Amino acid sequence: MIIEAIISEYKRYKSLADLAIEQVGKKEFHQVFGDDGNSIAVIVKHLAGNLKSRFTNFLTEDGEKPWRNRDNEFEDENETSNELLVRWNETFEILFKQLNSLIDNDLNKIVKIRGSELTVADALERSLAHTSYHVGQIVLIAKWYTGKQWKSLSIPRGGSKEYNKNPTKEKKPK
Repeated sequence: MIIEAIISEYKRYKSLADLAIEQVGKKEFHQVFGDDGNSIAVIVKHLAGNLKSRFTNFLTEDGEKPWRNRDNEFEDENETSNELLVRWNETFEILFKQLNSLIDNDLNKIVKIRGSELTVADALERSLAHTSYHVGQIVLIAKWYTGKQWKSLSIPRGGSKEYNKNPTKEKKPK
């Protein structure tokens, strides 16, 4: 049941990022936000690199793979948005495949990240927090660039009373 909740949260964050990315143009996807900031493209590249490294052979290998080049993730190498989004989707396939193979009894198993031992529960919590942090950045940047054309990803301003009559985005208890 805990693993199901974690999977649900990853799906929610991926959906938020996807819906935000759909609202920006190719130029804005690569445009750096602020001084010494990151573009949406760079955040997508970094998060995909992080998640792919962490969840490839999640239970059996260190989450920081020798083939990962984290510093390179923060360089915009003019990969197209399509190329980056293919990598993004492939990474989430890896993540969901690994998560779907877990059961709640796995939560106390030990995994390693950069040689440090963590329980599976701690590693998942850390990864989910990291994912939500960067998805929040993607949403904020996309909203900034989109301006008045932004389509809300949650309850629109002033819409709480109406939404509460039919809360379609809420999780149903099992």
